[in-house]
Amino acid sequence: MAGSVLALPQNIPLERIVAVALERGYTAQGEMFSAANMARLAQEVFGCQVELLSGGLDEPNRCRVLQHLISGCPLLVPYDEDYNHEPCKKRGHKAHWAVSAGLLLGVPGPTLSPDYEEDSELKGLFYPAPDKPPCLPEDPPEAIYLLSKQGKSWHYQLWDYEQLCESNLQLTELAPIRTTDGKVYVVPPGGLHAGLCGQSLLLRP
Repeated sequence: MAGSVLALPQNIPLERIVAVALERGYTAQGEMFSAANMARLAQEVFGCQVELLSGGLDEPNRCRVLQHLISGCPLLVPYDEDYNHEPCKKRGHKAHWAVSAGLLLGVPGPTLSPDYEEDSELKGLFYPAPDKPPCLPEDPPEAIYLLSKQGKSWHYQLWDYEQLCESNLQLTELAPIRTTDGKVYVVPPGGLHAGLCGQSLLLRP
């Protein structure tokens, strides 16, 4: 999903991504409990730049994440997946990866800078102007939603930014069922708390 957002010159099949992850010892069953390994995998198979963020999606990383998304590049973020694929808090027992490909900002005030153009049909909806470098609006947003997708879902959804922040920051435990199902998983030293908690990836071409 992230590769399609990056608009790579050629499609990288899922089978190739999984094969490299298995060869490098990043996964055993398809799991990925290390953001650092996910970064290495993305760099190798996509040939892209990857920035590993730690400390969560909120400050001091919030502006960097929003600017990254507004420029059209994807964010990879681990979180706990609820029954409807949206973020929840299960202490990491439902940990999955999602890709965010855009954002919707609720900005106060009737007008924006010339860097933004109003939609021709939906008044009050603005897009970054195509001929100018995209930038964040001057007024701080009152609401932030990320256009996000998890691998098992059919459609992108709008996720509340704070809910995703909170979900990403509480990934601390491997699901008990995984410790008793008889399968082998690749878990980094320090478990999910060290491998996923508060971490995310910014991908660029």
